[in-house]
Amino acid sequence: MTQTDGQQSSLPGLASSQDAGRIRGVVERVTFHSDDTGFCVLQVRVPNAPERVTVIGRVSSVSRGEHVAAEGRWIVDPKHGRQFRSEELRVSPPNTREGIRRYLGSGAIRGIGPALAERLVAAFGEAVFDVIERSPERLEEVPGVGRKRAQTLAAAYREQSQIREIMVFLHAHGLGASRALRVYKTYGDKAIERIRDDPYQLTRDIRGIGFAIADDLARQLGTDPHSSMRLRAGIRHVLLEAQRSGHCGLPVDDLVGAARVLMDVEPAAIDRVLESETSDGALIR
Repeated sequence: MTQTDGQQSSLPGLASSQDAGRIRGVVERVTFHSDDTGFCVLQVRVPNAPERVTVIGRVSSVSRGEHVAAEGRWIVDPKHGRQFRSEELRVSPPNTREGIRRYLGSGAIRGIGPALAERLVAAFGEAVFDVIERSPERLEEVPGVGRKRAQTLAAAYREQSQIREIMVFLHAHGLGASRALRVYKTYGDKAIERIRDDPYQLTRDIRGIGFAIADDLARQLGTDPHSSMRLRAGIRHVLLEAQRSGHCGLPVDDLVGAARVLMDVEPAAIDRVLESETSDGALIR
């Protein structure tokens, strides 16, 4: 991997981590993170590298001690110097005692600070996440943790785990961090369920997601190309595009023709859905 000026990397320990624009390491510092957009600036310790690497990207949440895997490219910022700009950034919990202690002590899980993190790691070691998730009653073995606090900590951990699960699902189906974050903020812990039920509702509810993105997601989820759900979404997309161009409607033949090109289906299928939509009052002929 070369820098943007064409020179070879000056960090010898990073050579094996840079192939195809990839970096893996541990977050040592979260310089900046926006809850609204997911934009973050991280200081990452990469194995065998002599100094920390600045990684910029987007992720729903990130904390000190977590593992990161980033794909992207090196840039040289005029003000901040050499950085790794990630196009895809994935975060996972640490798996060493020291990493877990840092992670828990950073406030990643609501209700756990540095002092309690020390006691939890001392009590359960690398198994602390399993204890919180599967046997939260054991948290009462730790000094200063009663039943109510144990329940609160377990609930906070479950909430964070749900967020991760949703973000991983969305990333795996082609939504970048910024869009995935907007989806989560809109649908909450029901995001996966709602998307599986009707991926096309994203076009109505989420800014920046149009028919093409929702259609690709639906295809990955196995949606029938001739399903009425897809055809309805395609028809509404054509009408919305016409509205954005200043029209208040379209002749039926023009609508059917544009929808046929958009979705690559026969006109008869579109006609059937149009009839249903006008009968229900969703569209006016």
